[in-house]
Amino acid sequence: MTTVEAQMGPVQEPTNAPGRAEIPVEGRLGADAVSGSNEFISWGARSDVGLVRGHNEDSFLLRAPLFMVSDGMGGHAAGEVASSIAVETVGEQAPGTADDVLLGAAVESANMSVIEASEQGIGKPGMGCTATAVLIEGNRMAVAHVGDSRAYVLCQGTLVRITHDHSYVEELVDSGQITADEARTHPSRSIITRALGSDPDMYADHFSLEVNDGDRVILCSDGLSSMISDADIESLAVSSATPQQAADNLVAAALTAGGSDNVTVVVVDVLNDGLADAARKRLLRRAAFVSGIIAAFLALSVLFGAALVRSEWYLGVNGSTVGLYRGVNGEFLGISLSELVGTSSVELSDLPTSVQDQLAQGIRVENEEAGREVIDSYHTQINAEKDRAAQIAETARSETDGTVSAQDGGEQQ
Repeated sequence: MTTVEAQMGPVQEPTNAPGRAEIPVEGRLGADAVSGSNEFISWGARSDVGLVRGHNEDSFLLRAPLFMVSDGMGGHAAGEVASSIAVETVGEQAPGTADDVLLGAAVESANMSVIEASEQGIGKPGMGCTATAVLIEGNRMAVAHVGDSRAYVLCQGTLVRITHDHSYVEELVDSGQITADEARTHPSRSIITRALGSDPDMYADHFSLEVNDGDRVILCSDGLSSMISDADIESLAVSSATPQQAADNLVAAALTAGGSDNVTVVVVDVLNDGLADAARKRLLRRAAFVSGIIAAFLALSVLFGAALVRSEWYLGVNGSTVGLYRGVNGEFLGISLSELVGTSSVELSDLPTSVQDQLAQGIRVENEEAGREVIDSYHTQINAEKDRAAQIAETARSETDGTVSAQDGGEQQ
């Protein structure tokens, strides 16, 4: 048995399902258990030699987010060599992202590594192994698979097998000749139709699927699936609180059912598929975009308003005289929207009351030149009015003087 792992955490105590698994899994020779977690996933694994075999040919890989189970074939000093080479090669060549094509290529490279090792005298001729590997990235899981080890996904309490066994009995099940339950006890159940270590042209099944928060992924050798049904696997997986407890309970169930083969189980829980974080980031980006649009709109409005204000001219009150202003008569947030650009000597008191009232509100003019022309017209009107008043006064004075002279002449006679 070979275990390749990373980010190892403390092994949790098993919580065997009452009445389902009487054989304890702790403290057994030839057994191995590893668990761990990060912010995205949590995992647990257990491998056991079983109750019949004298050695464990299974290997498993825990290198989050990459996980793999490999069941060795070929007997002592062969099967375990093949499976250990497979997990080491896949661990070295697996992609860093959930790319199922590249993960499948890593499994196919492991096939060549097993073949080359046999040719170099490592292990034994004819040795081989299965390979079932997954790589979880966010809500995407890449899967690569060869042989009769399996991968399941437990989603909302329902177990779904996502891999297809490359075995003779699976072909009989596919053709309808036997049932899945009959396949578990069929005398030819150990015949594998595709495995690592024999055919240089072997290819791996590979695909990707979506996983979400709360999903539980289970990888296992046929030491589990040949001993208990998928319904039992589902029941134990649902009732186990943690990945390590699930792995322990499943292995214990296989031992209780007879433990006729090595049994290895890797369980991975999806804690954070990244969808909520992605949605939050999209919301923040959308909010930033909308804020940017609003800010740009406000900036353009300010610029447009400023340009509009600077294009306006009016005559208004400047103390006791008439002034020429650029802008509009008023304030915004305490800031004047106009500026005095021209003064005059036109006194407000010299203008009609109606004109004074208009100047208090602001008399709009087309431009500076037009404003100065209006001021000049005020000067002209005021001067004309003063001249007219003076002329009237002079005429009145002359008439008064003539009347007085006439009266004086009459008295003298």
